[in-house]
Amino acid sequence: MTPPGPRQPFDLFCRVIDNYGDAGVCWRLARQLRALGHPVRLWIDRLAPLAALAPAIQVRRATQTWAGVTVNDWAQAAHTPPPRQGVVIEAFGCTLPSPYQAAMAAQECLWINLEYLSAEAWVDGCHGLPSPQAGGLKKFFYFPGFSPASGGLLREPDLFARHGQARRQDRFQRLQALTGLDTCGWARDAWLILLFCYPDAPLDGLRTALSRLDRPVYVLTPGHAPPGFDSLGAMRVLPFDFVPQDRFDALLWCCDLNFVRGEDSLVRAIWAGAPLVWHIYRQAEAAHLDKLNAWLDRAQWPAPARALTLAWNQEDDAALARDLAAALAPAPWAQWRRRSRNWARDLARQPDLAQSLVAFCLHHRQTG
Repeated sequence: MTPPGPRQPFDLFCRVIDNYGDAGVCWRLARQLRALGHPVRLWIDRLAPLAALAPAIQVRRATQTWAGVTVNDWAQAAHTPPPRQGVVIEAFGCTLPSPYQAAMAAQECLWINLEYLSAEAWVDGCHGLPSPQAGGLKKFFYFPGFSPASGGLLREPDLFARHGQARRQDRFQRLQALTGLDTCGWARDAWLILLFCYPDAPLDGLRTALSRLDRPVYVLTPGHAPPGFDSLGAMRVLPFDFVPQDRFDALLWCCDLNFVRGEDSLVRAIWAGAPLVWHIYRQAEAAHLDKLNAWLDRAQWPAPARALTLAWNQEDDAALARDLAAALAPAPWAQWRRRSRNWARDLARQPDLAQSLVAFCLHHRQTG
């Protein structure tokens, strides 16, 4: 990729709260900024989740370079100067180390607060707004999102080409290569379903509904199966080793239906162009349900698929079993698949987050 404008050094700070989600977004963004030609340092407080996504990362090394990104232990930032005229990204409202932050003004840094992904309407009006800070700096709020007025979504330029190439190969062979599962004897008309969720999901309802389907079901669970979620009837639960981030897209492309959790997995499942059910991160006072409904308004799933997603996030086993059966009926299922493909294509017409962020920073650097 050709960098749009001069090289800008980026320092990206990440505190890991949601195990893989925060690290996943930051690692993907860091790699894409580096691919655009910009020097990138990633400062992270927990290396173990990052190592699960990128196995080459060594958890006991305070400084290392992988995929062109310099990965540093968070604690070192207090003794390291910010890059001259660089961009400092504070991911998800993490607080920068005090000595580092105090040195930013003298280094003429641009300060970006990368917010969590949201589909709520107010995001478009707040995206890119500055907030004056001590020392004369401004912090700009950068919102990933689903509309052209937002910061967009992370997407590699060759993503759809790789997807198309994969689809020309047998998906059972692809799945075996990715997971190590022996798929040779699997029924070719089976449902392939990925299950990646938080522990509070209504798994009893899901297990009941899947066991009642009229053809075999293979439920793929990364790492391990949720407690108590085991095979029943024609439904087989198949744990496999957690796959690195580079292989997660290819896993999603193998499946008919993807149950995903968090932010990074949601975006990757959208790009897969297949039906998905999102398990959103729970918040106090059910604030997450407002965010979920705003996302569903944009997704425009058929009514049974929308009801299924709401039941999944409200821990309603009976509703989940009922709504899953309705969503997988022939007419709603065909509509859901068609909408999933079309939405991915529509979103891909917008600039991706990394390129938009680079252009945003360059504009503010040039205009002051």
